[in-house]
Amino acid sequence: MDITMPQLGETVTEGTVTRWLKQVGDQVAPDELIFEVSTDKVDSEVPAPGGGYLVEILVPEGETVPVGTKLAVLGDSPPSADGGGGGGSAAATEAAPAEAAAPSEPVEAVETVAAAPVPEAAAAGGGATGGSEADEPAGARAEAAAASAEAAEKGVSRGAEAAGGAGASAGSGAGSSTAAAERPGGGGSGSGATAPPGPAEETPAPGPESGNGNGSGSGMLLSPVVRRLVTEHNLDPSQIPGTGEGGRVTRSDVLAYIDRQGGATRQAGGAPAGGAPAGTSAPASAGGAAAAPAPAAPAPVAPAPAAPAPVAPAPAAPAPVAPAAAPAQAAPAAASGPAFRAGGDEVVPFDNMRRRTAEHMVRSKHTSPHVLTAVEVDFHAVDRARSAHRNEWREHEGFALTYLPFVARAVCDALAEFPHLNASVGEDQLTVHHYVNLGIAVDLDRRGLIVPVIKNAEGKRLRQLSREIRDLAERARNKKLTPDDVTGGTFTITNPGPYGTLISAPIINQPQVAILSTDGIKKKPVVVETPAGDSIAIHPVGMVAMSWDHRAIDGAYASKFLHHIQTIIETRDWEAELA
Repeated sequence: MDITMPQLGETVTEGTVTRWLKQVGDQVAPDELIFEVSTDKVDSEVPAPGGGYLVEILVPEGETVPVGTKLAVLGDSPPSADGGGGGGSAAATEAAPAEAAAPSEPVEAVETVAAAPVPEAAAAGGGATGGSEADEPAGARAEAAAASAEAAEKGVSRGAEAAGGAGASAGSGAGSSTAAAERPGGGGSGSGATAPPGPAEETPAPGPESGNGNGSGSGMLLSPVVRRLVTEHNLDPSQIPGTGEGGRVTRSDVLAYIDRQGGATRQAGGAPAGGAPAGTSAPASAGGAAAAPAPAAPAPVAPAPAAPAPVAPAPAAPAPVAPAAAPAQAAPAAASGPAFRAGGDEVVPFDNMRRRTAEHMVRSKHTSPHVLTAVEVDFHAVDRARSAHRNEWREHEGFALTYLPFVARAVCDALAEFPHLNASVGEDQLTVHHYVNLGIAVDLDRRGLIVPVIKNAEGKRLRQLSREIRDLAERARNKKLTPDDVTGGTFTITNPGPYGTLISAPIINQPQVAILSTDGIKKKPVVVETPAGDSIAIHPVGMVAMSWDHRAIDGAYASKFLHHIQTIIETRDWEAELA
C-alpha cells in the first residue's frame, strides 16, 4: 500500500514532510499517525491509510514534494533482514558515501574517456546545485585545483567520472560557477576526490543562509519551508528562538520573528541587496583570481595537441564563468527580501502563500464567467435578538455574537431552495451537492487567507454554527487546522463587513459556483411599512453581495436566491432561535 502526499487544501499543490512518526520496520495500525506535513497554510499530522509494516520511506524529512507524490510503502510483513525495500533513508544515506567513494580508486579505468565532455560536465555540475563556493574551505579549493591539474596531466576526464553516478551527485554539491572557473576541465573532479561531502548536500541550510556573507545558520537543520522564509527575508536562523523538537526552528517561529522585527527586517533585507562587496570583488577576482588559475591553465593546455578540439574552448570557458560568480552570489541577496529603489519604491517578493493564492485566483477568473449581484438587507430583527441575548451569550459561550452566524444560517436554508448554487461545474454538466459544506474565509492576520469548512452545515442551528465558525477561525490563525478542515467546501462566505466595506465582488473559490460577501452594516433611515401607514425608522442596514458562475445559473436564479436570504434575515423570529 502506497502512502502519498495528501491534498491539504483547495489551493495547496505541495507539502513538506517535517517528521516521520514511524520508522522502517515499525508496525502501523489503520488511522495511526505516521508523519507530519507542513504546507503554506496547514501544519498537520497525517494518519496511515491502512495497517501493516512500514517497508520503505521514499521521501526523507525536510523534503518538499507535490501533492500525490509517493512518500512511503506499507507492506503486510516486516522488511527482510537484508533491507530489501526497507532500507529507508538511513540506509540510503550510508550507501551514498560508499558509492561516491568507489570511483576514487579505479580512476585509471576512465583514463581512456575523451576529454571533450569536460567543459559541459563542469558547467552542469556547477549549475545544477546553485551552491556557493563560500561554503567550501579555501584549502579544499586549492587541493581540488591541484587535483584537477594532476588529473589533466594524466588525461583523465573528471567530467566523465562525474557522469558515472556518485561523482555527479557530489560534484553538484561542491561545484559552483566559481569552482568551474578555477578548475577548467575538471568541474566534477572534486566529486571523485571528496565524494563523502555528498551527505552534506542533504542538509543544505548553509547554502542559502550564507548568501548574505556571514555564514549564519551554518550546520542548523532547517526544513525547505523554513529555509525559503529565511532566505526571502534575509534572516539569521541562529537568532530565531526555536520551539520545535530539540529547539528546531519551525515555520511558525520564523513568521513570529518576522512580525516582531517589523521594519527592522526590511532594512536588513535591503542592506546586502546592493551587492557592493560582491560587485566590487568581482573585478578584483577577475584580475587577481584570474591570475591565480593562470598557472593551472597551462596544465590542461599541455595535452591540447592530443585533443585540440575539446581543449581549445577550455581556456575560453573560465572567462565567461568567472564574471558570473559575482552575480551568482549577488542574485540570492537581491531576491532575499524587500529591496528599496532610488525613487522610494519597495519590492516585496511574494511568499509561498501569496503565490498560491494568486495562482488560484487567476485560475478562477479564467475558469468562471463572474457576475456580481447584491441586495440591501435590513438587519433590524437580527439586531433586536442580539441585543436581547448579548450578555447571556457572552457569559455562556465566551465570545460575542456577531451578524455572521445569522447570515450563515440563512444561506444554508436558502441553498435548500436553490440547490444549483450548491454545486460545481464539470464537463458540460453541473454536479449538485445535497449537503452543505459551508466555507468561511478567514484572514490570517494579513499574512494570507484560508477557507476552513463547516461540514454538513445544513443541519445545524444558529448556536452550533456560531461555535464552529469561532473554532475554525481560531484554529486557522494558530495553524491548528487538519486537512479535513480545509477540503470539500460546496459554498463559501467571506466577511469583510467588520471593516465597514460598502460592497464586495469576491472571486469564486473553485470548483464552487458562487461566493457570498457580507459587507458593512450601518444604521440608516429606512421606510417601515405598517398597517397604519409608512414611517421612517433607524435600522442597521448592510449589503449582501454574491459573485456567481454564469455557466451554472442565470441572473434571475441568483437574484431570487439573494431575495430569499433577505427575506429570511428580515422576517425570521431569531429570538426563538436563540432561546
